[in-house]
Amino acid sequence: MPTDDTPETFHVTTDEQLRAVSNLTRHRIMAVLRFEPATITQIAERVGLAKGSSSYHVRLLERAGLVKVVRTRKVRGVTERYYAMAARAIVLPDPGEGAPDVLMRHAVVDLEASPPDAERHVRMAHLRLTDEQFAELGARLQALADEYRALSDPALPDVTLAFALFRPAPVRQPEGDAE
Repeated sequence: MPTDDTPETFHVTTDEQLRAVSNLTRHRIMAVLRFEPATITQIAERVGLAKGSSSYHVRLLERAGLVKVVRTRKVRGVTERYYAMAARAIVLPDPGEGAPDVLMRHAVVDLEASPPDAERHVRMAHLRLTDEQFAELGARLQALADEYRALSDPALPDVTLAFALFRPAPVRQPEGDAE
């Protein structure tokens, strides 16, 4: 788990940081580090990478300030580094118009890669809400996610919760299709 001195949020503001979090492998590495520090070897095992690849991706995340070394220890004359997230939450800038939403793309890839016979809950609902209802629902979803994040135990299997509450772009009818 993050320590008490771990900042609550890290705001991604530079192109280097955005490139670092936009990569699916690095996204998965950050998921490994979300609850507890890990070595390059441990990360490689959890993500299914070679140690060299794992080291490369962790170095990029460290250079971008997204992960940091939180402790070291000597093992047979070699210094073993334990990495952890630099903050409890990473906040990405909103994508510009027509730009991909990195978090949702990663969530969809992870969902599609999840075992087909594993339990999962995927729902989509189309709603019509006032501005106040929209804000209230967003706050309730965030509070629910925060409540369950506080209950998370690193010894339990990983679970991903992804939600998106948004107002879709208006559907435009081609000219001549109006009735």
